This record gives sequence, structure tokens and C-alpha cells, in this order.
Amino acid sequence: MLSYAIRRLLGAIPTLFLIITIAFFMVRLAPGGPFDSERRLPAEIEANLRAKYNLDDPLVVQYLHYLGDVVRGDFGPSFKYKDFSVNDLIWQGFAISAQIGGLAIAGALILGLAFGTLAALRQNSAADYGVMAAAMTGITIPNFVMAPLLTLVLGIYLGLLPVGGWGQVRHMVLPVVALGLPQIAYVSRMTRASMIEVLRSNYIRTARAKGLPERITILRHAMRAAILPVVSYLGPAAAGIITGSVVIEQIFGIPGVGRHFVQGALNRDYTLVLGVVVFYGALIILFNLIVDLLYGMLDPRVRYD
Repeated sequence: MLSYAIRRLLGAIPTLFLIITIAFFMVRLAPGGPFDSERRLPAEIEANLRAKYNLDDPLVVQYLHYLGDVVRGDFGPSFKYKDFSVNDLIWQGFAISAQIGGLAIAGALILGLAFGTLAALRQNSAADYGVMAAAMTGITIPNFVMAPLLTLVLGIYLGLLPVGGWGQVRHMVLPVVALGLPQIAYVSRMTRASMIEVLRSNYIRTARAKGLPERITILRHAMRAAILPVVSYLGPAAAGIITGSVVIEQIFGIPGVGRHFVQGALNRDYTLVLGVVVFYGALIILFNLIVDLLYGMLDPRVRYD
């Protein structure tokens, strides 16, 4: 398994290279620049700033400089946040984004597995129809629509929770709920479909015929097999949580990595946008590797040759 993980990490290097290359040139295609503003700078000052950040070099030279810095783990200085490097901004924001994303994915797994199992055990009942109807609603309504609705109802009309800010547990409730609801819906549907198939398998019928308690049959035997599709989905789910957090953090005013990305894009802060893109790309690759390894641990039929 270790050799497989090393091979996967080495194989991810070309993918990261493509991400860096495409992102670098796409950011440069956007109109405007990091020093454009409503109040235009004098030509001499702007020329000095461009020289300081090597923006007066040919584009290929800038790309090679940036590629060399990334290889050393340096995402460069921020053009707008003068007292911070991009590394500083990413690590500060990631500590907050990880809390929101971790709670959202944990809640999605706990509630999604519970609801999906309930629907499978009560197939074609009112509970099953209710869970699936709620799941379809959660899938069809994106989080950038759900977040303002939650803000309007729970925050403004009822006044139960704050609609923005950061620092207390109360500030985390609405962002985590808005980010996790679509994932709860997906996990519920997958768990239901997988659990129904597993419950009809021969070894489950044998366990029941031997008089094994239903709770042990479900939790020890059926759940281990039924959870495999959910484990495979964790990689795309992590990507969904990451991309969704960009919108959620902006809506709720949370100082996470996603908010830095949006602000960097609006300010044409090239290095900040590129740093977040590369960082997110590396995270998604790492999450997919962890999911593959976890799948092999749960399913003994999987072998890493």
C-alpha cells in the first residue's frame, strides 16, 4: 500500500503542473491588473511596482519564475495585502475553512448514513418516501441558494442565529448547514441504494437465518459493504465542499480561503488566486488518494499491485 501511495503521489506531479500552467495563463487573460484602481497611479510609481513584482518581464519569464517558487513551496507575495505573503493568507484561512468543511462532511456522513439506512430498512414506506423527497430537494437546490434562504429565515425573520461574522460557535451553524445539506442528500441516496442491494445478499440472509440480532446484522455486516459507494464518493464530496465554501464564505463574511480567493479575483491579485487554486488542487488530489487507500482497507477484495 505504501508503494502504491508513493506512485500515486508521483503521478500527481504532472496533474499539478497542468493546474499551475492553465491557472497562470488564464489569470493573466483577465482584463485589468493588480495595480488598476479608480484612482490611477502615476506612471513612475506603477512602473516601479511592476518592476518590483517582475510584472514587466515577458510572460514566459514570469511563468518560469513562478514555477520555480512553487517548487520551493513559496506562492509569492500578495499584491494587495502588503504585510502578508500568499502562504500566510492561505494557512490563516485554511484553519477556518477546514473547521467548516470538516463539520459539514462529518454531518453529511452521520446524517446521510442514518437517513439512507432508515429508508432502506423501511423501503416503500412513508419514511422512505420522505427521506428521498428531502434528498431530491437537497440535491436540486444549490448551496448558494440555500444559504440566503437560511439567512433570511433563521437569521433575519426568526433572529435565532447570526448571519455573518466569525469567532463563536453560533457563527458556524448556518455556514455548516448550508454547505452540508447537498452532501447529506447525496449520501442518503447512495446509502439507501447500496443498503437495499446488500440486504438482499446471501450472507445477510444467512446471518438472519442464524438468529443474529438485527442491529448487529445491520451495523457489523451490512453497513461495511453498503458504505463502500459512500467512501468512493468522499473524493468528489471533498471537492464539492471546497468549491462550495468559496461561495458560502463570501455570503457569510467568513475569513477563510474561499473568501480570500474571491477577493483576490476581484482585486486581480494574481499570486493569491494562483496560490489558492494550486492549494485546492493539491488538496483534492490528496483526498482522492486517501479515499482510495480507505476503500482498500474496507474491501479485502481490493489489492494494490
